Amino acid sequence: MKKTPLYDRHLKLGAKMIEFGGWMMPVQYEGILEEHEGVRNAAGLFDVSHMGEILIRGHEALQFIQKLVTNDISKAAAGQAVYSPMCNPEGGVVDDLLIYRLGEQEFLLVVNAANTEKDYRWITEHKEAGVHIEDVSYQYSLLALQGPKAESILKKLTDEPLEEIRYYRFRPDVEINGIKTLVSRSGYTGEDGFEIYVSPDKVEKLWDDLLEAGKEEGLKPAGLGARDTLRFEAALPLYGHELSEEISPLEAGLGRFVKLNKGEFIGRSALAAQDVQGVKRKLVGFEMTDRGIPRHGYDIYADGDKIGFVTTGSYSPTLRKNIGLGLVKAGYSETGTEIQVAVRNKNLKAVVVKTPFYKRK
Repeated sequence: MKKTPLYDRHLKLGAKMIEFGGWMMPVQYEGILEEHEGVRNAAGLFDVSHMGEILIRGHEALQFIQKLVTNDISKAAAGQAVYSPMCNPEGGVVDDLLIYRLGEQEFLLVVNAANTEKDYRWITEHKEAGVHIEDVSYQYSLLALQGPKAESILKKLTDEPLEEIRYYRFRPDVEINGIKTLVSRSGYTGEDGFEIYVSPDKVEKLWDDLLEAGKEEGLKPAGLGARDTLRFEAALPLYGHELSEEISPLEAGLGRFVKLNKGEFIGRSALAAQDVQGVKRKLVGFEMTDRGIPRHGYDIYADGDKIGFVTTGSYSPTLRKNIGLGLVKAGYSETGTEIQVAVRNKNLKAVVVKTPFYKRK
């Protein structure tokens, strides 16, 4: 089982550790609800060093990545990050990833922890001349500083004009308290915040420095439990739940990240057919009207028939309601549609609602 360089720090903070994607990771410290509310109201610091990083460079790097992913990377400037699914020929999702354009023909792909080896194998299997591919995950640790006070906390430790880093932009040479980092403005919580890439031998000091700098502003260490409830309220997809090898980005409502007019890419034919014919399944948000918490994998019914399944479900700490995301037959995807979720062998009433469930002001 892999451990991040912060493993001992997590234990000292009393974290409950779980296995996730082949890593031992903190699921919570003082509690998921407290950490969730801490991020919404102030800020939270997450260790996400389990994420994978793959470097692609060479004089054909851009053209190669264009064939790998569904989004159009050619329009991104150096210093810009782009989100994109990466599909198989059937239109299912191999992984969803962030692509950082480091230079004209140099890109850093940030992939999901459990998929790092699979993604690297997939990418190298499709390797073309003029392209160099390297798994550089060992070179990076990654911290996520998220919440409305994230910028004011980070400002205490750097002279970098953070307000100039726009959403989905990054700077590769930000010094934080004497530590060299790459800082991007993005996040997976529905809040403002930063992803901070740092050398593994410097991450312990950076973690300590950030927690100390944010102490007066309510910064809390936060685990994977709160990370999941936060991203879920913002209706951000989680691989293995809203996306998989059997779920296409069009079914998952991510059509804006599928550029069918950019030229050939893996999965284009299948996705183009879905686009023309219309998808048979759609990802929807729903709210329980009966008492009960929907969970991943629970069946969804309507008119006496099974119409889909829950991809993610939970109690929402922010909305104080039981909510869920589900993949259902397209005919049942309209807002206001009444459905039932099979919770412990009982069909409980729910209603389809608009997503995201939560959007910051």
